[in-house]
Amino acid sequence: MIIEDDMAIREALRDVLEMEGYKIYSAANGKEGLAYLPMMTGPCLILLDLMMPVMNGWEVAAALRDDTILATIPVVVVTAYPAKAKEVQARSIIRKPIDLEVLLNIVSKYCDQRNVEPEKEKAA
Repeated sequence: MIIEDDMAIREALRDVLEMEGYKIYSAANGKEGLAYLPMMTGPCLILLDLMMPVMNGWEVAAALRDDTILATIPVVVVTAYPAKAKEVQARSIIRKPIDLEVLLNIVSKYCDQRNVEPEKEKAA
């Protein structure tokens, strides 16, 4: 799950991760992201921006911690201001501009099972 208000960043993250085989859900702000989460089947990770309108990343993180089910989903903050991310208690921080190698390494750490159909066996 990507929660990011900047449409260009959100779509770029989505494109990169989908090309790697991940099934991605995204939201333009924290309120939208929290509304989507209960409808999903176990996201393996939340990539969370901090500075967003409607509901910011700190508010999202607090809401996640208050929910016993959602609190188990690892959160990785994606921000240009990593010093401000400490309050979120994220598993990791990815600094903007995003280094794709760092992004993919962190995502693979939490999401090793991708939503890709296995190759069908060829008949002999």
